[in-house]
Amino acid sequence: MSHPRVVIEPDGEARSSVIWLHGLGADGHDFEPIVPYLGLDPSLGVRFVFPHAPPRPVTVNAGMIMRAWYDIRQLGSREDEDEDGIGESAALVSALIDEERARGIPSERVVLAGFSQGGALALHVGLRHPAPLAGLVVLSAYLVLEKRVEAERHPASRTLPIFQAHGTLDPMVPVGAGERARDVLLRLGHAVEWHAYAMGHEVRPEEIRDIGAALGRMLGKAPRTS
Repeated sequence: MSHPRVVIEPDGEARSSVIWLHGLGADGHDFEPIVPYLGLDPSLGVRFVFPHAPPRPVTVNAGMIMRAWYDIRQLGSREDEDEDGIGESAALVSALIDEERARGIPSERVVLAGFSQGGALALHVGLRHPAPLAGLVVLSAYLVLEKRVEAERHPASRTLPIFQAHGTLDPMVPVGAGERARDVLLRLGHAVEWHAYAMGHEVRPEEIRDIGAALGRMLGKAPRTS
């Protein structure tokens, strides 16, 4: 394990993995507390991997150094994107998928998930990964390098289930950015399950239940009901 991360192992043998990417300025502990609330069937044997983004200066935050998957130079800009940073972090996430495969989890049982900047990176990697994945969970996020998606996406992603969710009151990543990503994906023929919630840049209990249901479908079992 070369890259720092938080790992939650299942009670029994690991049979599937969820690699979950945090948002700007957070770390791998950010989504750790929601795991028990997803209601996943223990027989799925889900290992959760929460990597820490590397620290880097973030232009829109006055150059402050914080954990970020890539620099953000202009809010909402699709023209001045940190291609190098995106590429470096994409390679890191791809290496994490390879590590799970080396530990006995086939790519078809690996889900990429992420929130905000982490969701954008999960979507970026998932569309380009050369082996089929179990699915993508994209929360309060958007498309990066949008103009290159159609040319760069891998045929393995064509049938990839995509769960996408966004807050309609989000002041950080406006819901329109999520809708734009959804519409691009639909135009390209991807299967997108879209959910919108009356919330800001956050995660709510109703959304967590919906994420659990989506993960259960992607990995083969419906979630437990209380």
